[in-house]
Amino acid sequence: MKLTEIRINLCPVPQDAAHAGTGRSAQSGQRLRAFCSLTFDNTFVIHDVKLIDGNDGLFLAMPSRKLSDHCPGCGEKNHLRARFCNGCGRHLDEERSVRPIHGPGGAVGSRVKLHADIAHPINGACRRQMENQVVQAYWGEVNRSRQPGYVPPSLDAEDFEPYDPRPLREVEGSNPFPAAVHH
Repeated sequence: MKLTEIRINLCPVPQDAAHAGTGRSAQSGQRLRAFCSLTFDNTFVIHDVKLIDGNDGLFLAMPSRKLSDHCPGCGEKNHLRARFCNGCGRHLDEERSVRPIHGPGGAVGSRVKLHADIAHPINGACRRQMENQVVQAYWGEVNRSRQPGYVPPSLDAEDFEPYDPRPLREVEGSNPFPAAVHH
């Protein structure tokens, strides 16, 4: 699959919060640089990819969902940082989000994982290739944003692009995904 389109929506970077010459914000809440939409082979799109200015430079943060668990009392689903159950109000163990991880040499530590990626590259080479292309597109958008009359691209209307609206039930007996492998 080839990355065929990259749409960048820049986030404002406060001038008073930027480090001299780096463009990095002194506050961690100011590290978001852009929201991106990535299109592959002109057929598949991933929205809500974030470009973040990290300690080692720009990186992609894939769309994610909050992790949750169930209340031991009523079974209601709750975010891992919730202190009380949404269903019954029971006090929840605040350490339940800390998971043991195994580091180099078998060392065991702990880390709080509150989100899981919805879509992500399978390997490091793919991630690096995507990041390089998105960072290049980001700097191109930054340069365009400095031109008079710049209008930022809208990523909001992308969910309403035209497609074949024919419901699948009208095509009974046919396979809408002929190349798919069925189990």
